[in-house]
Amino acid sequence: MSTVRLPRVIIFDVNETLSDMAPLAARFADVGADEHLFSTWFAGVLRDGFALAVAGTARPFAEVGSGVLQSLLSDASIDRELGDAVDHIMAGLAELEVHPDVVAGVNALAALGVRMITLSNGSASLAQTLLERAGVRSEFESLLSVEDAGRWKPHGDAYRYALEQCGVEPADAMLVAVHPWDIDGAHRAGLSTAWLDRQNRPYPEHFVPADVTAQSLPDVARMLGDR
Repeated sequence: MSTVRLPRVIIFDVNETLSDMAPLAARFADVGADEHLFSTWFAGVLRDGFALAVAGTARPFAEVGSGVLQSLLSDASIDRELGDAVDHIMAGLAELEVHPDVVAGVNALAALGVRMITLSNGSASLAQTLLERAGVRSEFESLLSVEDAGRWKPHGDAYRYALEQCGVEPADAMLVAVHPWDIDGAHRAGLSTAWLDRQNRPYPEHFVPADVTAQSLPDVARMLGDR
């Protein structure tokens, strides 16, 4: 922490960092599938999105998510047509809420005078709905999606796209995320990083560690406010 300064711009990941995706598990149960398939599905979505980035391309989150669901549910016992089951689960993304610490943390960071944006592997419209529902949309300068960057995070092009949109150098920006792979990718693109460790889990040693580690977003604001 001694070398970390207050950034000009904070870039937030959205899925699981701001949004609580846990309720999507119930959507699997709604269609007769095992709730534990949610974790398998989300890991599969990230796997395929990362694979496309390595191949030099990208597809929208909704398309990848639906495709992984079709494959996953084709072997599951579901109580409706496959297409209807996929649509029901994917529709849950628009109904997610933010984590309990998000509103207080966003307001605390805004009080520090930091510019804030989002950069999601999902759509900007879902981020818009999420933050409007939480009452904090006005605190964000812009909501960005990797759909416009042409590569999913953690490809460097995704972070460079966000920096270009903000008009800042990498050293002036910080990524806040719950995903160590996102932290590692942002670091390699030259950004400082803050890892939200809400579940008190060990950080993987094969990734570059975060500059800041905190268990809540208000903690991040408190740490940065002391710089």
